[in-house]
Amino acid sequence: MAFDIPKVNYSGKIREITLGTGVTSVTVGGATSYPFHLFEGSMPHPPRIAMEVFDSKPDEWPVAAIEPFADVLDDPAAWAKKNVAEYGADMIALQMTSIDPNGMNRSAREAADIAKKVIAAVDVPVILWGVGNHEKDTEVLRILAEECDGKNLALGPVEEGDYKQIGAGALAYKHVAVASSPIDVNLAKQLNILLGNLGVPADKILVDPTTGALGYGLEYTYSVMERDRMAALTQEDEKLQYPIICNVGIEVWKTKEAKMTEADDPKLGSAKERGILMECVTATSLLLAGADILILRHPESVKQMKKMIQNLMG
Repeated sequence: MAFDIPKVNYSGKIREITLGTGVTSVTVGGATSYPFHLFEGSMPHPPRIAMEVFDSKPDEWPVAAIEPFADVLDDPAAWAKKNVAEYGADMIALQMTSIDPNGMNRSAREAADIAKKVIAAVDVPVILWGVGNHEKDTEVLRILAEECDGKNLALGPVEEGDYKQIGAGALAYKHVAVASSPIDVNLAKQLNILLGNLGVPADKILVDPTTGALGYGLEYTYSVMERDRMAALTQEDEKLQYPIICNVGIEVWKTKEAKMTEADDPKLGSAKERGILMECVTATSLLLAGADILILRHPESVKQMKKMIQNLMG
């Protein structure tokens, strides 16, 4: 007697979202089953990888993270081009850390000018990521939304405290809003509803559930993403049927374990391998939970995760 594998019946579908324009645009989403359950449904668009670029030279990175970019850390546009040409990035995620009022506090105009150079330097989609300061993020992202009209950028993080301002910019100039909420399914759904009520189209929203690194809340992030996908696919919750983006690199490489040298603790082994493995394990876990876009830092992590995605897609 043949054995029939039990299968889940899905009544929902993840929306398809396109970033960028032209032949190098990227479409994510569209899944009709749990992540990589290709025996039950389909994933027409495999998860994609964005690589980080910082708009100011980072000063607290471990050596392993600096080495691949040592020649371009002072030039964000050249950094972006290198990530695409040499490391195969599907997208660029510009981390606009220089606008942080508690840091460099760069003016909105100057930060926007740097971002525009990065956008012009590559033909792949660009994700613009602020610092979570509502006033500064709003000021910078609204300038860029208007001056990059029609480029279909992703603007984030869009939070409850600034969704009206940034969401209006995304709506007016045809960009994607990255709806960011603090690791909570209900808060994520609420923000999606607010953006929808504002008029942001359903095909212009990505969900950022807030990412924890390995050993720093990853299990909580995984659980919330899993519940998100269950509600979207088996409970037909239309307000959660959006692709998920995870800002992985910045979370992993700021952890104590990723920064510690071999001299600090010889038992931990190679610092370079440790950081890459932490990034890869975190990214793999989030893929299995439902991530559609991973923002990564190290080129070796990108290489390994591209192989992982190919293997999982069969």
